[in-house]
Amino acid sequence: MASTVLVVTALEDVTADWVITALNEREVPVARIDPADIGPALTFAACIEAGVPEWGGWLRTASREVELGEVAAVYYRRPTPYAARYKQLPPQQRDFATAEARHGLSGILSNLHSVIYVNHPAAVTRADFKPAQLQRFTEIGLAIPPTLVTNDAEAARKFASEHGPVVYKTFRGLPSSEDGHTGAIWAQRVDPETFDDSLVVTAHLFQAEIPKTADVRVTVVGSRVFAQQIAAPDGALDWRRGNWDDLIHAPITVPASIEVALHDYLASFGLAFGCFDFALSGDGDVPEHWTAIECNPNGQWGWLPDAPAITEAFADILSRKEAVPDGDAR
Repeated sequence: MASTVLVVTALEDVTADWVITALNEREVPVARIDPADIGPALTFAACIEAGVPEWGGWLRTASREVELGEVAAVYYRRPTPYAARYKQLPPQQRDFATAEARHGLSGILSNLHSVIYVNHPAAVTRADFKPAQLQRFTEIGLAIPPTLVTNDAEAARKFASEHGPVVYKTFRGLPSSEDGHTGAIWAQRVDPETFDDSLVVTAHLFQAEIPKTADVRVTVVGSRVFAQQIAAPDGALDWRRGNWDDLIHAPITVPASIEVALHDYLASFGLAFGCFDFALSGDGDVPEHWTAIECNPNGQWGWLPDAPAITEAFADILSRKEAVPDGDAR
């Protein structure tokens, strides 16, 4: 019976390290690869033929060889982009080699037979679009902020007049600069008086600001739910913009109806894991109101106080000690 867990991620990934350590302690065979190592450091061969509806073959790194048929689960974390492997090539050659590697090697890794994926990369891609997330939240009965996606200044001004104050958020993180430095654009309040025709250049996301009393990060791994209330000492609109070591955490119980909705959400996208962000509002005389903000289908959780328990939850799924929702096995 297949038993190996294949961990697909970059070389430096502390979060994956924790899960690998937990699997090693359980004596579960683990193989770690970064697909962008394709070349002398990573070779492979995979074969399929009529009447045998699964890929057979092997992956070989400098330290070990893995038979594809021995892979029982894939922990698909954050592999290095293929483009980084071929960055030294001229643009046409770089783009060709990148596409061939992605369609070839990743095409194999994404279609292993009867394998549990946490999470499958195709499911992550489907669930990574904020418009899809917000629509699914409403379909399963969760509250969301009134939201506008537009590149029209007049539409943005009209939305702000009806729902202000409003905040602006990016859809994706800020790409690295040419010198390799990374940055971020945090959620921020915006003045509709500044809206002009420059908005037409690309898409923008505006939301009504929620008068929140706190933020909550809910990490769902299989059937297990971990929730932490988060507060920034300076009361920042976006708690991510400060020093994460200064954040104030407190365990919080997720209402049963919301917990059911989160499991429904993940199942609808074929995900076994997701990091949800909520805004809490209300005062001492009014029950807390939970507003869904987003779900990262490949979010970070190693910084949370309950990271050790989350690690064990991942190990349970990858070692098949816990069943996963339909759609996570191929």
